[in-house]
Amino acid sequence: MIDMAVVELSRLQFALTALYHFLFVPLTLGLSFILVITESVYVITDRPIWRDVTRFWGKLFGINFVLGVATGLTMEFEFGTNWAYYSHYVGDIFGAPLAIEGLMAFFLEATFVGLMFFGWDRLSKRGHLLTTIMVAVGSNLSALWILIANGWMQHPVGAVFNPETMRMEVSNFKDVLFNPVAQAKFVHTVSAGYVCAAVFVLGVSCYYLLRGRHIEMAKRSFTVAAAFGLASSLSVVVLGDESGYALTDNQQMKLAAMEGMWETEKAPAGLTLFGIPSNTAHETAYEIKVPYVLGLIATRSLSGEVAGIVPLVERADYRIRQGVIAYDAVEKLKVNRGDLTAREAWERHKNDLGYALLLKRFVADPRQADDATIARAAWSTVPNVPALFFMFRVMAGLGFFFIVFFATAFAFSVRRRFDRKWFLRLAVIAMPAPWIAIEVGWAVAEFGRQPWAVDGVLPTFLGASSLTTTQIWATIFGFTALYSVLAVIEVKLMLATIRKGPEIYESYDGEPAPKRAPANTFTAIPAE
Repeated sequence: MIDMAVVELSRLQFALTALYHFLFVPLTLGLSFILVITESVYVITDRPIWRDVTRFWGKLFGINFVLGVATGLTMEFEFGTNWAYYSHYVGDIFGAPLAIEGLMAFFLEATFVGLMFFGWDRLSKRGHLLTTIMVAVGSNLSALWILIANGWMQHPVGAVFNPETMRMEVSNFKDVLFNPVAQAKFVHTVSAGYVCAAVFVLGVSCYYLLRGRHIEMAKRSFTVAAAFGLASSLSVVVLGDESGYALTDNQQMKLAAMEGMWETEKAPAGLTLFGIPSNTAHETAYEIKVPYVLGLIATRSLSGEVAGIVPLVERADYRIRQGVIAYDAVEKLKVNRGDLTAREAWERHKNDLGYALLLKRFVADPRQADDATIARAAWSTVPNVPALFFMFRVMAGLGFFFIVFFATAFAFSVRRRFDRKWFLRLAVIAMPAPWIAIEVGWAVAEFGRQPWAVDGVLPTFLGASSLTTTQIWATIFGFTALYSVLAVIEVKLMLATIRKGPEIYESYDGEPAPKRAPANTFTAIPAE
């Protein structure tokens, strides 16, 4: 029988490392393009202040980039240490995008990031701008390939199960690459990263404006962040809508759970603004709905239906029963590959094999499951509805808040009104908000996929390695201690750099120029 304690602890460890790593990724993605914008202005205008602006945000980008790389490496090793059977079962597909990410995107990014930091006085203006562009492209290409891998877990296309090798194998890499779920996740995720960086830059700029320091740099950074953030926040909401549309065909259970929709409603379904869903009562109490909105978002029509949780459980029950036939065929083919009857049964029911594997949580041989066990397995396909319901609303609510926030900032920047202290304070206070939205959004994506490691193909509980709870607890405590130290280092370096402010190499707009620092050296950050 499956040791669920090992499975849940392995999930906890991976969740902790993933969520921690994802604190750095969005800021890296967004800051890289903000650097491209500010340096492009410098190249076009030839004004020294824009070079100093770029170098200042570049320092913060560098600190964040290093921590992002350090925390991301451990996650790839965890696929082997904690998820060995997952790696064996689907490694042919899942490993390919990760390998391409390392060879294409990470090496590109890592190579040019050195030129970006040390090439200011050795490259031409346009040459250095090109290196900054390549760093931004590399960063976002890394996100693309990682999200292609994750998108395949959400919607496994371009792969088939081979009963001779007992593994999933690539059948069409083009389908893996252009997976609609992966593409929707990529544009939505990187846009959220751009929002994160814009809030960060805007918040730091407002901190300087409140303190009366580096005024000219802060005003310019404020303006860039306001425009970039407004465009990004609008795209997050629009692309989030596209992600919802992708769920309609590919992850209906996740969509139904996010909406707390237990029964299929008459089309077009209404959008629930508030409610209290219950996993035990199978209902959502105190619902406040906006008519028609969910149906329009999810189906792009007035006639398309959004399936409810209970009908989807009934569909899962049917697929489990069909999957048992496929499982039986596989077992017979393992004994006799020439069994034509088993081969024919396999070809008819192979798409449902993963559903039969859900039974292995309750019985050793799925063919021995009775009706009650099958019903239990069918209901196990329902994720934690209350958690998904409320987390999704936190993410969506913050998304609309950012639109209003950046629209206000953009209006102030256009009118050159940088003296609204209430907004400056709000911008500083709001700095953690995008990280909350991003982490909650990532939790929605991963909670909503449960109980699947690969949707409809491999249940999560089958993917874990043969470890003991003691071993996993030891690594959890080890990672927690290490990451806590790294977090302290990250925060101290970022705060010290912000307190110190930008290096001013030439006088502009009334600000004095201090003694010029030696070329191609890092100025020591004073201890705080």
